[in-house]
Amino acid sequence: MMNKYRFMTAAAAMMGAMGLAAEPAERPNIVLFLVDDMGWQDTSLPFHSETTPLNRRYHTPNMERLAEMGAKFTSAYACSISSPSRCSLLTGMNAARHRVTNWTLNRNQSTDAQAPGVTLPQWNVNGIQPVGGIERSTEATTFVKLLKESGYHTIHCGKAHFGAIGTPAADPLTMGFDVNISGHAGGALASYLGEQRFGHNAAGEPTSPFSIPGLEQYWDKDVFATEALTLEALKALDQSTALDNPFFLYMSHYAVHIPIMPDKRFLSKYLDAGLSDTEAAYATLLEGMDKSLGDILDWLEQNGKIDNTVVLFMSDNGGLAHSNRTPPLAVQNAPLRSGKGSAYEGGVREPMIVYWPGVTSPGSVVDDCVMIDDFFPTILEMAGISDWKTVQTVDGQSFVPLLHGNASGPRSIYWNMPNMWVEGDYRHEGIGQTCSVRRGDYKLIYWYKDGKKELYNIVNDISEADDLASAMPEKVNELSADLGAFLRSVDAQRPSLTSTGQPCPWPDEI
Repeated sequence: MMNKYRFMTAAAAMMGAMGLAAEPAERPNIVLFLVDDMGWQDTSLPFHSETTPLNRRYHTPNMERLAEMGAKFTSAYACSISSPSRCSLLTGMNAARHRVTNWTLNRNQSTDAQAPGVTLPQWNVNGIQPVGGIERSTEATTFVKLLKESGYHTIHCGKAHFGAIGTPAADPLTMGFDVNISGHAGGALASYLGEQRFGHNAAGEPTSPFSIPGLEQYWDKDVFATEALTLEALKALDQSTALDNPFFLYMSHYAVHIPIMPDKRFLSKYLDAGLSDTEAAYATLLEGMDKSLGDILDWLEQNGKIDNTVVLFMSDNGGLAHSNRTPPLAVQNAPLRSGKGSAYEGGVREPMIVYWPGVTSPGSVVDDCVMIDDFFPTILEMAGISDWKTVQTVDGQSFVPLLHGNASGPRSIYWNMPNMWVEGDYRHEGIGQTCSVRRGDYKLIYWYKDGKKELYNIVNDISEADDLASAMPEKVNELSADLGAFLRSVDAQRPSLTSTGQPCPWPDEI
């Protein structure tokens, strides 16, 4: 049966073609469910062409449920670090353009580690901002603000991480949200435990910049942060039912970011399966996140909203594999190589699912490449907003045509990471000053410091084990020219060589 939203949209189009005035179609509610640091394989839902050992390890039945309802994207990408992705998500800008290329925290302070041999660029450490005049930041119009201006009731729940402490963007209410639940400048959490007051001491004072605000009613109780945030999100949805407006919920979990703490509700089965304490705890973070997704889907069904609500599921960067996991490291996203912070697929490839009633075919699969920048124009198109204006240039491309089954054709996906995420030499993990491009089957990674280039056929070699750069010089030159032209066009930043003081060459200059 054709659902109400599709029927009303089709009817409006027909009346318009006949020259008749049409009643405005009911606009869909929208839920954007974003997970922190979740890898492509951190789920029982396979995103690879085959089920992997990691898929068999984890239990995420509600991700499976959502994929059965809608479309699973197998080649969805984000940046390798949180703040760049989240700024791109809200603004539609590629990170090379907005220049928030590492994680933000304190105003005017870089989080870069030391990088011997190069001088790192002065990136936008203060994030994106709703106004101009904030030093070391980029002013931008968020899609949330545009939703709000068009009549949506906008709810933020969980991690924000858009702007540094002491800047306007530290408060999601300045970014277009009507409601803010626990969002602030911190990009992590001090504790998942209500018994530990989520990082507050006996006097109620935060013990770190990562103490979760706004959950006081759960202090000293046996409540996990993921569950507390979900309960608060459901309360906000309950309150939205009294409004005539459609709602937008940005359910942005702190899970599965470190500290890796066990959610006791799910722990025993993972320990019984023989996992280490760390890996069992990590698995519970994933299952708790998945329960949250199921609770929201249940609310939509029980309140008669499921047939007019778009649900989008995404992660902000690859799964943690560099540290804090049970050795061996850098294999936690297999068959993808490496993880968070890396230019390799494990750092940038994400689990993504979209349910749009009447549009997505149940159980469908989309293999076309998409980037996190693409959520901006896509969500606005879903909301029926076509005449939007922004202060920034939007790089993202709507993936609505893909949901209708129309292939996009080859496009280039770009990354720029001229920073140093962690101290030390982890080049073998793909961590360092790089820029990259994927177009079609091929991906080029360029290392700023020494000019080395790596080329991989991602379709045939998803693990990036066979570097084809020396065997395919023409493809290397083609992608180098593509990447270099893009970086110049957005005025991207690059490091400089300490020995000469000169900027590192662009990828097409070497």
